[in-house]
Amino acid sequence: MSMPGENITLPQPVLGTARLAPATPKILAAKISTLAAIPTAAAIATGVHYWCGDREPIPEPRYYTLMGIFFAFGLLMAIVQKFSPRARQWVADTCPIIAAGIVFLTIWEAGTAGFRLLPLPYFPSPASVLKGLIEDRAMLFTSAMHSLWLLVRGYLLGVCFGFVTGVCVGWYAKARYWGMPVLKLLGPIPATAWIPLAMVIAPKGYSAVGIVALAVWFPVAMLTMSGIANTRAAYLDVARTLGADEKFLVFRVAIPAAMPNIFLGLFMGLGSSFLTLIVAETVGVKAGLGWYVAWAQGWAEYGKVYAALVIMAAFFSTIMTLLFKARDRVLVWQKGMIKW
Repeated sequence: MSMPGENITLPQPVLGTARLAPATPKILAAKISTLAAIPTAAAIATGVHYWCGDREPIPEPRYYTLMGIFFAFGLLMAIVQKFSPRARQWVADTCPIIAAGIVFLTIWEAGTAGFRLLPLPYFPSPASVLKGLIEDRAMLFTSAMHSLWLLVRGYLLGVCFGFVTGVCVGWYAKARYWGMPVLKLLGPIPATAWIPLAMVIAPKGYSAVGIVALAVWFPVAMLTMSGIANTRAAYLDVARTLGADEKFLVFRVAIPAAMPNIFLGLFMGLGSSFLTLIVAETVGVKAGLGWYVAWAQGWAEYGKVYAALVIMAAFFSTIMTLLFKARDRVLVWQKGMIKW
């Protein structure tokens, strides 16, 4: 036992020493492997494509250009990240994903053009898909613009009707009495089941818009209604105590409180609209990505079918990203939400 006033030397904590230690070779090697991921994957993909060159039904030399772009991009980012912390973070987060995508293309080409594990022409190689993208780029761009215009009209129409329906049914008892049976009867029916009827009763060119709007209407209406009906009673009581009228309660209390549910309905409606859009474009329209897929399949041009699928993936992912950005802007007070 130490006496009062005696100097006592406490041992230094081990964790503090570990934090001040320099970077280990293992961490440094991980960083180097991240920087080399894209160039290495691109080099391997180039070698595999060269090996499959004689086995390709139609050789596509521009595939070498694509892999060269990936290779140069990987080297450029390896240089830029030394001078930019933001670029360094982007490289650490994104380079492995891009490299994994290139590896997937390599395995795809080896399984199709290389070893012929998948039957042609139903499973073309990535080089054939790239060829279809380049050759039909004008038609694909026109089809994408037609799909975007149809999607915007149908989605906005469905959101407007769904939002109004959800607010009315969620807030007013009489609207809930008459509206809930309609939602229960019509909502579960797939929107694509209404295509034959829509082609008869809707003017030409508007049937697809109506089908997309119907697919969006139900999820937006149901989740908006749920958010409005489940507004905390404490919020409403405080607003009434301060003299708020019914209009204020609906637009300034209930709707803002229901915004998380409303955005959930918007996301679900957007996913439903993507599916319905492609199906609706196969009938009643003469342009669009869905029409292009059906047209290319009719001519057994499966490389172009896969090219349209690539455009759809980029097209729909971009729209979903924009909606996530809007959600993050409106619901900035929420923490820990899923990022897209």
